[in-house]
Amino acid sequence: MGNSPKYKRILLKLSGEALANGKSGLYDYDFIDTVVSEVKQCLDVGVQIAIVVGGGNIWRGRQGGGMDRVRADRMGMLATVMNSIALQDAFVSAGVDARVLTAVEIKGVAEPMVREEAIRHLESGRVVIFGAGTGSPYFTTDTTAILRAAEIKADIAFFAKNIDGVYTADPKVDPNAKKLDEISYSGILSQRLGVMDLTAASFGMENKLPVLLFGLADPENIVRGVNGEKIGTVVTC
Repeated sequence: MGNSPKYKRILLKLSGEALANGKSGLYDYDFIDTVVSEVKQCLDVGVQIAIVVGGGNIWRGRQGGGMDRVRADRMGMLATVMNSIALQDAFVSAGVDARVLTAVEIKGVAEPMVREEAIRHLESGRVVIFGAGTGSPYFTTDTTAILRAAEIKADIAFFAKNIDGVYTADPKVDPNAKKLDEISYSGILSQRLGVMDLTAASFGMENKLPVLLFGLADPENIVRGVNGEKIGTVVTC
């Protein structure tokens, strides 16, 4: 990592699907190890990193069909805890101390989410992985990521996506769609763009938290983003 990092503390949002990387199983362990290696490069130059991971590779609430929404969302929360522990194992195997903090207390499995403890871990050089979403149903892990970023006073939230930024239209449908280097939260909200959940966008705008949306197909983008290189799309306040 040759350049000086632009950010001191970031919140990295990973989707559950990213951990599978398009493979048939729940996890692509080689890909996870690559992501961990890129995060470790950032840690080695003093960047503090917290992570929120989704659970879509295991469970999505809408899979529940006629299930009660609250119960289905609780299952989704537990899926994010499983993914958090899988990530923790990958970090520890790479020699990086990582702690899982959950919004729903699960004794013997993870630490409870306490803001002061999360910041203490970050300042000690540990990776903090937030599991179980916000602890409440009806909220996505996009919203969780913005909430946790605000709580730990992150400089920016990184949203790693399966697309390399925000486009004027769906590039899979419209060949004339153009990637935007920058967009405001109000633009996302007014155009109802699907790059993040609208609750997350509203909360991010209210708390003046910038977001960098970028593609995770090349995990080195994590390092590039930390260095301030021009990748993806920046969501401004």
